[in-house]
Amino acid sequence: MKSDAEKEKLKITETADGVTFNIHVQPRASCNEICGIQGEEIKLRLTSPPVEDAANKLCIEFLAKLLGVAKSRVTIIAGARSRHKTVRVSGITSETVLLLIK
Repeated sequence: MKSDAEKEKLKITETADGVTFNIHVQPRASCNEICGIQGEEIKLRLTSPPVEDAANKLCIEFLAKLLGVAKSRVTIIAGARSRHKTVRVSGITSETVLLLIK
């Protein structure tokens, strides 16, 4: 469980139709998981390699499943070729994201 101080560092921006937050992706991990907060980002470990957009596709699928939304509601809006990404998820609130990282 993450401390309240770590959760406060996490930057989640609420928009009219959902939320925007930052993630740090570690590709080629042994399993898909959220492994905590790193600075202002949620750190994800994903099994796919960072080639031919495979990690981005898995990232979208993994977040959609965890948040209980359709894949079409999860969009990488910045950092598609980086480990540091900004993600937009429509139809949820920041509270949903905070519950995810408990």
